[in-house]
Amino acid sequence: FITYAMQIVMSFMILGMVAVMLPRAQVAAERVGAVIDCSQSITSPTHPVRPSDDGPRGVVEFRDVTFRYPDAERPVISHVSFKTAPGKTLGIIGSTGSGKSTLVKLIPRLYDATEGTVLIDGVDVRSMNVGDVRRRIGYVPQQGFLFSGTIESNIKFADESMDDARMEQAAATAQASEFVERLPQGYRTPVSQAGTTVSGGQRQRLSIARALAAEPEFLVFDDAFSALDYATDAKLREALRGASGDAAVVMVAQRVATIMHSDEILVMENGTVIGRGTHRELLDSCATYREIALSQLSAAELGIDDTQDEAAP
Repeated sequence: FITYAMQIVMSFMILGMVAVMLPRAQVAAERVGAVIDCSQSITSPTHPVRPSDDGPRGVVEFRDVTFRYPDAERPVISHVSFKTAPGKTLGIIGSTGSGKSTLVKLIPRLYDATEGTVLIDGVDVRSMNVGDVRRRIGYVPQQGFLFSGTIESNIKFADESMDDARMEQAAATAQASEFVERLPQGYRTPVSQAGTTVSGGQRQRLSIARALAAEPEFLVFDDAFSALDYATDAKLREALRGASGDAAVVMVAQRVATIMHSDEILVMENGTVIGRGTHRELLDSCATYREIALSQLSAAELGIDDTQDEAAP
């Protein structure tokens, strides 16, 4: 009698759980369906244009670019113009929320500019095939993402036929080889989805190695050195100068030390460029940059005279 009674009670309990779960499953299915049915806003044109083989290489140009998120009250980026050069580094710095990350996401067409034009090698990115645009760019986001597989498969993501020497060179430049080679399985060490089996700094270095291994025309680092200590940051930047070749480098950073040796630096505030020049020029001409620099490094480290700052009211 007790056994039969328990079976009946359990059946009613399961029936009650199903009655609760079915509406939830229906709502979840509708939401998944809405995502699947959503049309892509970033698409390739019917007749894509390719940059001329005889034209410039490694040149990203922003012409009076403005970007506004859908339903936003004001633009995140307002009337920004700049131009990169092959083999040169462009640093971008500014306070949190100044629009730095949004700006560089316009280069690989993660978003499209609301106004103005973004050009790669003289061609509007909206006129190019999306795949062609992204194959030219090695993009490293703020949160380095790794795929399930091995360290080797992650670094060779852009080209599975890549030889081991090229992979190892990219890892060495990204300062990843020093910890990879200490692992028992080396480059064949398994990596979980999103890279949860490695630390934040190791994940960033592997993401940088993946971008370098693709040998792109443009390298875009969106605060990709934030999890690195200062020593590793310095060594990586030194190695990058020799390994990037003719690639144009765009480097977003919160730390002045990361971008102070760039060929040109943009200082952003509230979505606009308020300062432009070299590190030394900006220390003299841009109060915002000087304030950021002095909040992170001493006057002696920056090589400036702080007696004027002390004497100021």
